[in-house]
Amino acid sequence: MEPDRSDTEKGQPGHAEAALFGLCPSCHARTLFDGVARFAPRCRVCGLDFSRFNVGDGPAAFLILIVGAIVVGLAVWLQLAVAPPWWVHAILWLTVSVALTVGGLRVAKAWLLQSEYRHKAGNAGTPN
Repeated sequence: MEPDRSDTEKGQPGHAEAALFGLCPSCHARTLFDGVARFAPRCRVCGLDFSRFNVGDGPAAFLILIVGAIVVGLAVWLQLAVAPPWWVHAILWLTVSVALTVGGLRVAKAWLLQSEYRHKAGNAGTPN
């Protein structure tokens, strides 16, 4: 059974699109981030206050576990398959770890903020 969608959700980008491109949950402009993984204080287009949303550290802790598992698995595989020198591991896995963590953190934080806005979690969105 398909969930009932209200008229307010028609024409809005999906969670994945909004998270990947850092779209404001209200006006869908690319104004969600002020830095690499830091939210802007408010949307420069519609004025939505992003500080009202409580994303917290949940995405970071969860993401570190996922990235760690991926990197360790790939490092063990590379060592057993090719046995490169230690400095190849250091350069390769440090770069991969940072890229996956920062990129993933940006997407995860945006996804959670979008979810809070759409579902009016806590003090996000407009009160009923």
